[in-house]
Amino acid sequence: MTGYLDAMRSTLAEIIGERDRVVALALPDGLSPAVAPVVSDAVEQLIAFQGRRYARLYLDRIGRFAHRRDVGDPLLIEIAQLLAMRMAYEDPIRIAQLALAEAAIGPDGVATNRVDRKCRFRIDELVSALPIVVADPMLDVIGALGWQRLPVKMRFNATGWLGIRRLRIESWLRRWRMLSIRYAKERIWVERWLHMIDRCLAKRPEAVRTIVQSATMIRGYGDPYLYGMANWTLIIDSLVKPVFAGALTLPDLSAAIAEARTAALPDRRQTALKSAIAAIRTRASAGTVPASAMP
Repeated sequence: MTGYLDAMRSTLAEIIGERDRVVALALPDGLSPAVAPVVSDAVEQLIAFQGRRYARLYLDRIGRFAHRRDVGDPLLIEIAQLLAMRMAYEDPIRIAQLALAEAAIGPDGVATNRVDRKCRFRIDELVSALPIVVADPMLDVIGALGWQRLPVKMRFNATGWLGIRRLRIESWLRRWRMLSIRYAKERIWVERWLHMIDRCLAKRPEAVRTIVQSATMIRGYGDPYLYGMANWTLIIDSLVKPVFAGALTLPDLSAAIAEARTAALPDRRQTALKSAIAAIRTRASAGTVPASAMP
């Protein structure tokens, strides 16, 4: 209920012409001169993406690593950049926001730059961007009809008044984004990624950069996003978690993840990836290493 009240307040603020007040959010204490600008830029990006509360969540997440002795500036910068990338995920609302920004609408309402982007989403992806109370019954119907993966083409264009007006309406829907199914899933994924980084620092610190970089597997929208998420989850569940739990011994965890990522193709059945993971686990059980890892 709190989320709906917040969304209604934000909507009312839009109607009466208010905006997020430009007040600097406090960065975590002790950030080095190399890290602070990266975090500050990410905060601005996430305020534009969703608002100040969302940017504050980003700062809270960064704060978990900001004062750790085992997290130097290069690693913290990488976490900060990839965290911002994943938190500013590409749903249709985000693409409309980016199109408006790229178009650079002047005071006369005319776009300075021509923007005409065509995107291909899945129908369940579009519905998942809606508030849960609306999306859930729609997804039930779509699922019953077997239409979950039905492709839907959307055009984001700022070449005329009508296109610009549509982009503004679509970007305005950000006020309801935090009530969506997609937002809830993204929040769970980000927290799991951060948890894996934390566990890696404790269990296998030499592999932590590989875990951090695994976030790059999940990008974009449509089928590529779906495949990336599925492949990331399979690698984490089949290799990384068992190593951290002591159920699987991999002397070079980074190399194993890299080998698995090479086989992570856009395949719904994940045939090549499952085969690669099985080979890695078999070698681990036999106590052997791949020829590529030998000196």
